[in-house]
Amino acid sequence: MTGRVFRLHSTLELPLEDVEAYFDEDPDLPAEIDDIDITRRNNTLIIKALSDDESISKYTPTAQLKASVTETRVYEEEPPRAGGPQWMDDEEEEIPSELVEFACFKGDRETVLQNTALQYPMFLVLRELATRAEKGTLTAITEADGDLEATRIVEGESRPASIEVVESPQGAGDGDGGVNWRDNEFISD
Repeated sequence: MTGRVFRLHSTLELPLEDVEAYFDEDPDLPAEIDDIDITRRNNTLIIKALSDDESISKYTPTAQLKASVTETRVYEEEPPRAGGPQWMDDEEEEIPSELVEFACFKGDRETVLQNTALQYPMFLVLRELATRAEKGTLTAITEADGDLEATRIVEGESRPASIEVVESPQGAGDGDGGVNWRDNEFISD
């Protein structure tokens, strides 16, 4: 399978534990990807595609997904809103919560999906992760086997998406919208 990723925008957030569990389950990876290498450097998670294809040099950087890792407090029930009734202040009962680490795949193609070797197969891995995300959106325009495809996944659910070709908002470069500096009466020669 051949393919390219033209545009990609992601706001996906998944619990880090879920991302690690997905790869521990030995998922069906695209045929071009032999294995996945997961590295964590401080608050950055890098998921790199490994290939056994002889035509790809061992020095060629293969595609990788990059996510920032953040801690978020998750409550078992909704915490009370500030400015609510004050009669409950006497017994302030603490709501059970825990700190959960999230992998945040946020940004455009160059931020989330880096390097071109095996880029489309790695996009397919990201698309699969997006179906498991409870928060965030993945939108993309890709080409596979000569056909353009629009992808839109919102909070783990595939949604209809289409590609629309429109005229550039700047026009055809006729220059009607700019300032004509040569004939400007406020500039003296």
